[in-house]
Amino acid sequence: MTLPALVLFDCDGVLVDSEPITNALLQEDLATRGLSLSFDQIDRLFTGGTMRGVGEQARAMGADIPDDWVEGFYVKMHARLAQGTPAIDGIENVLDRLDAAQIPYAVGSNGSLEKMAITLGQHPRLQERLKDRLYSAHTLGVAKPDPGLYLAAARDMGVAPQRTAVIDDSPSGCRAAQRAGMRCFGYAAHGDGARLAAEGAQVFHAMADLPTLLQI
Repeated sequence: MTLPALVLFDCDGVLVDSEPITNALLQEDLATRGLSLSFDQIDRLFTGGTMRGVGEQARAMGADIPDDWVEGFYVKMHARLAQGTPAIDGIENVLDRLDAAQIPYAVGSNGSLEKMAITLGQHPRLQERLKDRLYSAHTLGVAKPDPGLYLAAARDMGVAPQRTAVIDDSPSGCRAAQRAGMRCFGYAAHGDGARLAAEGAQVFHAMADLPTLLQI
């Protein structure tokens, strides 16, 4: 590929390793509501979606989901993430290389700005680099797999979609990139990444490999 003019990152699972923490909590919560799922099932069914969508799907599968479940789960999730959310190994080096190449970057996440403040806030240098570059589905009112989140970021940065690269780790995020007309690199830290490849992403398994893929 030609050198990208902009790189857009998902947050959970790409910048910070928050998904195992959130999925474990979700597994615990749903089990108390009559829906017992394995960790792999939780990941396959819900990773990359919105919590409202998770609640609706879990209810359809037989879970006892009250009307205020989303708000209550956010409170528990934020508390759990605040206990310690590691950064993805190698992500700082990727940003260093982008800075050296003078390629701008931003974040497009289905998560809220509050959640990103909690997770990224545990890594001050990472948070500082990304401030004023965070695009949240909660703020924009459009969530992946809709391409609007990534398109809004590219538009604000003044870069055409075809010159934008997306780094995402979920099928819904990779689908959003494909729909936006953006090149997508699917980060599969675990597993073969087949579900990401099925959405048109070029799969990679270690963040250390990304600079070479981006040709920076």
